[in-house]
Amino acid sequence: MKRRSVLAAGVGLGSAVFAEPAVAWAAPVPRLSAGDIAAGRRLFTAGSYRRLGEVLPRLLAAAGHSAEQGPAGAAQAARVWVLASQLAVKHDRVKAAGSYAQQAGRAARRSGDPVVLAAAARAAATPLRRTGRAEEALHLLDEARTHLTTSGQVTAAGLEAAGMAALTASYTAAHAHQAPLARELAAQAEEIAHHLAGHPHTEAGHPPELTADQCALYRIGIFRHLGDIDTALATARRLRPAQLPTAERRARAATDTARALLDAGDITGAFTQLRLVELAAPLEARRPSVRTLTGRVAELRPGLPGLSSYAQRTGASPL
Repeated sequence: MKRRSVLAAGVGLGSAVFAEPAVAWAAPVPRLSAGDIAAGRRLFTAGSYRRLGEVLPRLLAAAGHSAEQGPAGAAQAARVWVLASQLAVKHDRVKAAGSYAQQAGRAARRSGDPVVLAAAARAAATPLRRTGRAEEALHLLDEARTHLTTSGQVTAAGLEAAGMAALTASYTAAHAHQAPLARELAAQAEEIAHHLAGHPHTEAGHPPELTADQCALYRIGIFRHLGDIDTALATARRLRPAQLPTAERRARAATDTARALLDAGDITGAFTQLRLVELAAPLEARRPSVRTLTGRVAELRPGLPGLSSYAQRTGASPL
């Protein structure tokens, strides 16, 4: 029987984002296409996590089959598992995120594609970091960057992937309070971003991921974790959120700025940034970690105008 594409096969799959299929597929395994993966990625970057959660189980089922279809199929499967890991992080499901990242890593190695391997390493870094395994995350990211920069002629896509891996490694090093390493890696990423800015390489409909503004966004969190709140806030003031390529990134910029402002004691400013999170991507404001942030603002300044209705809309703890 002819296989159908994942999205053409339908997405009425209930609300369980990460559930494995309970029974064997009666229908033919849907074909995993690059277009379907790109569509899923667009849902993620737009902050459409609920819709992505409906599509994802079909993508995962197809990924399991695709992973056995040679290097190209393994690369496609790895991209799906990376996406699943990133969505799990959004829902604070660290164990699921780690499991999907492991699957992505295995498939990426089978694919032999260093760009895909770097994406898998970046996905793995978050659950490793959150479970106290920052050194392991740094090792994976360093390995990925080595593959990218020593595998023959380095392409623009490979350079961008190396820069993004360096940013992720810098943020991870900051979590581990390794200030010199964090600063060095951030500087490397910025150097690559500057180089790429002079050599446009993006495909139609695919904005560059590694930019000066992306580097600035990461630096907010990097300096905050290093305890340098003044530099984090100075970086936030220079950031141009409108220049960030996606709603998810703009929401992340506002979230990280809110955290830095809260650390500095500027409760009103932190709430202003939380409003920007909701404006950029409403479901970002409902993420567990952001609801916790809203709850902290409410504890400190419960009478802020608009805070009560914001907390109710986003599902934060009652004031």
